[in-house]
Amino acid sequence: MAGSSWKKSPPELVAAFEALAARRPELIVRKMFGYPAGFVGGHMTTALHEDRWIVRLPPIERAELLATPGATPFEPMPGRPMKEYVVLPADLAADPAELDAWVDRAIAHVGTLPPKG
Repeated sequence: MAGSSWKKSPPELVAAFEALAARRPELIVRKMFGYPAGFVGGHMTTALHEDRWIVRLPPIERAELLATPGATPFEPMPGRPMKEYVVLPADLAADPAELDAWVDRAIAHVGTLPPKG
């Protein structure tokens, strides 16, 4: 299994995810790759993967975030990027105001997509 060598998310990161999700009733929380993830309209919007926080963004905002030191495209497996997802730099993920702002942008973007069946 591809994810068998993945590390668990640190407890403090999981707690931060749970706290953020609790403040956003529009996020439906379930597991993705064995990690907590927030969905809007059936689309993964934000999630944890190992020690990383991921957000789904439209092209312009994705480029803006990727220009930030430490931000990277999300690849759950090397060479297998998930094209609309970006890993937040650790310092942004640790800053509640920055984290809230990026997750809000992800929720706004995903809210424009047609709901999945």
